[in-house]
Amino acid sequence: MRVWTIFKKEMRLYFTSPVAYVVFTFFLLIVGYFFYSIFAFYNLTSMQAAMNPVFARDLNITDAVMRPLFSNTGIILLFFMPMLTMRLFAEEKRSGTIELLLTFPVREGEVLLGKFAAAMGLFLMLLGFTALYPIIVGYFARVEWGPLLSGYLGLVLLGGAFLAVGLLVSSLTENQIVASVVTFVVLLIFWVIGWAADLAGSNWKALFQYLSISEHLENFGKGVVDTKDVVYYLSVIALSLFLTMRSLESKRWRG
Repeated sequence: MRVWTIFKKEMRLYFTSPVAYVVFTFFLLIVGYFFYSIFAFYNLTSMQAAMNPVFARDLNITDAVMRPLFSNTGIILLFFMPMLTMRLFAEEKRSGTIELLLTFPVREGEVLLGKFAAAMGLFLMLLGFTALYPIIVGYFARVEWGPLLSGYLGLVLLGGAFLAVGLLVSSLTENQIVASVVTFVVLLIFWVIGWAADLAGSNWKALFQYLSISEHLENFGKGVVDTKDVVYYLSVIALSLFLTMRSLESKRWRG
């Protein structure tokens, strides 16, 4: 019940401030632009392939449109997810309401889960609007549901990991802008760390590839749900929420 109360409060704050509207507007505009560009290129390629039946057999709309769209959406989330978490704890600390909240008969875990659930709920709403794109694709050609569903599963896990890291950073500062920028930098480091794998030695290569957020997203777009990738994202979420809990507990003890 307390988690639900906090969830409703945070959702109300999202929609009574410009944050949700700004994120929804620009995210959907950018993703829509990428979808239009990718789909237009696929149509052009299809017309060229019509002159070559051998090439046309290898043309797959799921691989040609949806896979690149999932990959680009992951990059776009890198920029927008910090905006959903930057105020969740930072604003509470700046205004002094975090002390009041933690003096109520509510546990840190309930506060954390309520805020995380609200951010995750808003993210799922955001992702839900992109379901229009596979519907459009399915109107023109047969869509493979396996890669489509696994691709969305990958984005859900990716978004959950981004939000959990953002919550952790937000709990460590009183400034929303600092929380947003630091979250973006941390996520960017884990996004590009896989690029250094080819330059690293054999021992470091495997570690860099495993730590890379982008490396684990690729399989989902191919229709492959690997336990290793699922465990990775769930581990990032669990560890980030655990560290956020410790941060809140230390705040209570410090008064």
